[in-house]
Amino acid sequence: MQTMRESWTDERLDDLKERMDERFDWVDERFDQVDTRMTEGFGRVDADIRELRGDVKDLQRMMTQGFMTLSAVMITGFVGLIVF
Repeated sequence: MQTMRESWTDERLDDLKERMDERFDWVDERFDQVDTRMTEGFGRVDADIRELRGDVKDLQRMMTQGFMTLSAVMITGFVGLIVF
């Protein structure tokens, strides 16, 4: 253990500190890149969800119109059966 303490001079500790600072700077840059990509990705997802909501509203409107048309045809058919 004594030899290890002697080998860790102030210069070596300073070198270690500098290397660690460089690595943490690199990690910070990577996190910034990931954050940018996530922000862009979530923006695309939000746009897709807005588009899907519009499509669902259109589909719902079309289904309602179809139901009303089908109901009108059935009522007309029943009335026609009753009259004849």
